[in-house]
Amino acid sequence: MTDQTSTIEIETAPNPEYAVILMHGLGADANDFVPLVPELRIPGAPGVRFVFPNAPEIAVTANGGYVMRAWYDIYEFGGVTRKVDEAGIEASCATVRKLIDEQNRRGIPTSKIFLAGFSQGGAMTYSAGLTHPEALAGLIVLSGYVPSSGFIESRFEAANREVPVFAAHGTQDDILAIQLGEAGRDFALARGCKVEWHAYPMPHSVCLEEVEALRTWLAARLAQR
Repeated sequence: MTDQTSTIEIETAPNPEYAVILMHGLGADANDFVPLVPELRIPGAPGVRFVFPNAPEIAVTANGGYVMRAWYDIYEFGGVTRKVDEAGIEASCATVRKLIDEQNRRGIPTSKIFLAGFSQGGAMTYSAGLTHPEALAGLIVLSGYVPSSGFIESRFEAANREVPVFAAHGTQDDILAIQLGEAGRDFALARGCKVEWHAYPMPHSVCLEEVEALRTWLAARLAQR
């Protein structure tokens, strides 16, 4: 999943100093959030390499076994709960670590790498980010959730205990109830993360106000060079 045929990269300037690894949601693909890049351009900020990986195509049990791109299988949808495949989460965490390692080899240290994701990609951001052994620059969770608190708790790494987190969710989300987003926020706060939380009157999507808030949050971190 880390080869160039399945991963899209966009650099905002030559020799980028930072990287954002952004994971798409269930059933989407690497192209889904490419349009976000120009919206996050920050004048005077150091260059950023945006990395958009593709999840593997798997049969998703909760969707009647339909084959789609997914970071892990979901056994059962629920209003404020999910039953998920932890082995699949583990495999996708390994993929994320390979992506981080690749950025390290290309000159970007882990301390300047952000993990980000929408929906199931946001769930992976919590899962991979809070279990990564080296401190990350930050986590960006858009309409996401913690898919398995036990998975993270058993693998939690103190290196990211105080990692900055930007988390946002729609109050009208009928795909992932805002209670799931709030539970993810509270889970991160309870473990010492520095969470900036936003709720917007939107469905399972991204809105302009959210992008503007994210740009401000990201600019503040890129300024800490």
